[in-house]
Amino acid sequence: MRLLLDTHTFVWWDEAALPPTVARRIERADAVFVSAVCAWEIAIKAALGKIDTKASVEEALADYGFVELPVRVRHADAVRALPSHHRDPFDRLLVAQALVEDLVIVSNDRFLRRYPAQVVWD
Repeated sequence: MRLLLDTHTFVWWDEAALPPTVARRIERADAVFVSAVCAWEIAIKAALGKIDTKASVEEALADYGFVELPVRVRHADAVRALPSHHRDPFDRLLVAQALVEDLVIVSNDRFLRRYPAQVVWD
């Protein structure tokens, strides 16, 4: 299975705060992707003092062996076709990336389940 981590999932992975079943799913995945969208969201929240980061997202990806997923024009274009179930632009772009790249999103965000992308949290 090829997974795309939502921002909170990535942060909780880094803090070793995920439920064990979710952590095992990530450990057993064929590939784990982290979007540039997550790095952007983390940077914004860190600048606002909402989260404290130990290192850059790029360094964390290398440490964990996760794959960087850049934002491409086709991802942004795919957002236009999404219904307005979720107002968060970061999450909407993650959904679009998952659909375009055929990835499964790992997220505890119940609003993401309204989209046609596959979302897991177990």
